[in-house]
Amino acid sequence: MENNYSYAEFMKAVGKNSSSLEAERLLSEIYLDLFLKHIHREQTKERIEKLIDSSLDNRDEDAFQFYAERLITLCEND
Repeated sequence: MENNYSYAEFMKAVGKNSSSLEAERLLSEIYLDLFLKHIHREQTKERIEKLIDSSLDNRDEDAFQFYAERLITLCEND
């Protein structure tokens, strides 16, 4: 899921005289990749939040600290 699309690649695909099919395909790939990354991030965030809740219910301070730090890191990378 770690595709690195360059502006030059996209412009090369758009600049072709034959058709815009390749440009549309590349743009669709980019949108799909962004969508999947968003979904993965949201699911990971929900999972960590549930683990935080569970650690609070169990009064497990170490687990709480660990998962809280992971959540902070995840949110900083948004």
